[in-house]
Amino acid sequence: MRFKKVCVLGLGYIGLPTASTLATHGLQVVGVDVNPQIVHGLQNGRLHLYEPGLRTLVQAALRSGNLVVRSEPETADAFIIAVQTPFLEDKRADLRYVRAASEAIVPHLRTGNLVILESTSPPLTTLQVVAPILERSGLRAGQDFHLVYSPERVLPGQILRELIENARVVGGIDRASAEAARDLYATFVRGEIVLTDCTTAEMVKLMENTFRDVNIALANEFARLADRLGIDVWEAIALANRHPRVNILRPGPGVGGHCISVDPWFLVEAAPDLTRLIRSAREVNDSQPDFVVEWVERNLGRLEGRRLAVLGLAYKPDVDDLRESPAIEVVHRLVHAGAHVRAYEPFKPEAQISGVPTVPTLPEALEKAEALVLLVGHTSLREINPYEIQTLTPARLAFDAVNGWDKTAWQAAGFRVLRLGDGREDA
Repeated sequence: MRFKKVCVLGLGYIGLPTASTLATHGLQVVGVDVNPQIVHGLQNGRLHLYEPGLRTLVQAALRSGNLVVRSEPETADAFIIAVQTPFLEDKRADLRYVRAASEAIVPHLRTGNLVILESTSPPLTTLQVVAPILERSGLRAGQDFHLVYSPERVLPGQILRELIENARVVGGIDRASAEAARDLYATFVRGEIVLTDCTTAEMVKLMENTFRDVNIALANEFARLADRLGIDVWEAIALANRHPRVNILRPGPGVGGHCISVDPWFLVEAAPDLTRLIRSAREVNDSQPDFVVEWVERNLGRLEGRRLAVLGLAYKPDVDDLRESPAIEVVHRLVHAGAHVRAYEPFKPEAQISGVPTVPTLPEALEKAEALVLLVGHTSLREINPYEIQTLTPARLAFDAVNGWDKTAWQAAGFRVLRLGDGREDA
């Protein structure tokens, strides 16, 4: 199947790179977002998010004339839904954006069109939510138009490369739909394109992120055990991972982002009676910020009135994404306990976050601090020189929640360094 024009709904971390990549591969692309600031900014060449190489790609797509940005969809050969799917307070999936995007397509849907849902969704969303909405057009999914679920499987910080090189799972409502989507993705995907049904594809994405979530929960429990037993969890994990069939991930302040911290709940929602392990892992990781704050308080003493420099607020290293960040949850708890926090996020130095006192520079965070708390292993934070830090702050106590600092080097510079999960150094 040949495509000339594609409409991408949602210009976030997935939609914008996808739209720009399609445009630079010769297709006419209409990028759609309901946020007027995003639309106006992109129409004037300004990006609302950071991803290495993305600015250059978007500007090239816009200059080519193949990418235009609009606030509403247009008639096209294919539609890609790449909107957010957060969860509600009770951990059920919030599908309002998926529904709204599907409804926006209805007036423009024509016989022979292809519609692809890329937003991470609970199993059966394509069949039970998207298909009925699109069929309000009078057309039938699988008969008059093609319908597919194809999950994004990219790593923030490497999105542009992985969008092209990673294997792509394409799940059609029928075989013809899957083959149509394969033809569209083949315009830029170099990795293998694997065809399946839409519900299996939905499940695959959730399984991948749940696997990592459960593994991280295990690592976090190991860190808690090591803290109690008086051993160094980082050494223990390194030794355990020498086993050829063991790969324990890294403990830390918790799990964040819009995938790993969210997706497992979609499986729990689908079958709560069958997902006790998944729920338990989520509860461990959601409670990890509490453990970090207790660890800091146990070693520092009463937190009320204490001045803390918190370094890193993103949900993972070397990205600017603050969604569901456990670091932010740690700060909220520190502030609630009465600590005077100055938080610094190098990838979003001007960020304004409710309940989080932020400063735009590292020296401002360090000034007058009694202790440093490293919550994100950004390269720029891991590589700071402890001798330079020594001149910027009276603090001589450093809490390292991600094993990001060279303990020997920091000790030589006069700091006492406590690492999360290192029970040998705990008070």
